Amino acid sequence: MGVDFYCRKARRLSVIAQLAGLALLSIGCNSHPPEPATAASDAQPSAPAAVAAPATPPAQNAPDAKSFITTGPLVAEQQADVGAERDGRIIQINAQIGDHVKAGQLLATLDDRIPRSACEAQKARIASAQAEVRDWQAELESSRADLRRADALHADKILSDENWEVSKYKVDETVAQVARYQSEQAEAEANLASATVQLEQSRIVAPFAGVVGRSSVRPDQQVKMGDVLFWITAEAPLRVLFTVPETLMASFAAGKTLELTTADYPGLHQAGRILRLSPVVDPASGSVQVIGAVDRPSPLLKPGMTMQIRLAP
Repeated sequence: MGVDFYCRKARRLSVIAQLAGLALLSIGCNSHPPEPATAASDAQPSAPAAVAAPATPPAQNAPDAKSFITTGPLVAEQQADVGAERDGRIIQINAQIGDHVKAGQLLATLDDRIPRSACEAQKARIASAQAEVRDWQAELESSRADLRRADALHADKILSDENWEVSKYKVDETVAQVARYQSEQAEAEANLASATVQLEQSRIVAPFAGVVGRSSVRPDQQVKMGDVLFWITAEAPLRVLFTVPETLMASFAAGKTLELTTADYPGLHQAGRILRLSPVVDPASGSVQVIGAVDRPSPLLKPGMTMQIRLAP
């Protein structure tokens, strides 16, 4: 057992290792075993596998117009904030919350002593200016008559140039005085008109017939121009505002009859009708604004109440 023996043994081990490596390589390249052949596969090529169709989402049922119920507020066509038209102090309050008022009815009064005094002063100034105008107009007529006589005498060389010029100057001065007092009269009349407006603004009145919904005045209160003092709302005609989905626009057409109810009076069933439908769809909510009229509204209904609305059966 010498060196030759170990060399021959090593060569045999090397050959065995190479054969084993080739076998493993062959197995790795054919890792997918072949499918068993069938008679059908030998006869014709296999058909491609069918692709599954995507699942169809369930259809959403559109709301039924007859069963659709929504809510909205009652509003009056005429509603207004009544404010102070000038600065001043409240000296009298003539209306309170809940009072029914007529158009032009006095609600409150501001201290009017200053504008009233201004009116009286301008009236006196107008009267004085008118008297001056009348006096100077009479003087003007007399001066013009004197000038006509002076013209005749001056033409006949009886009146000197100096005396004729005096007569003419007197007429010119009288005309200027008439114009002066006429201007003073016009200025006084303009001031009277301004003072009269301020005097009228001392009276805070209702712009239309309705009910006082809010009041924010108290005696001796100092107010500024633009301060809101009263809120007036008419009691009729009443309107109801609500929205419907755009899918129901066709059902809620103008003229359709509405049935209105309220949780405040469960037994009340008020009739109404659709007046107008907005031509614009709100893209954020997918809804349309609807305005309805309340036919012969019950005395129980008040502006601001929330109503439940549905199409009448």
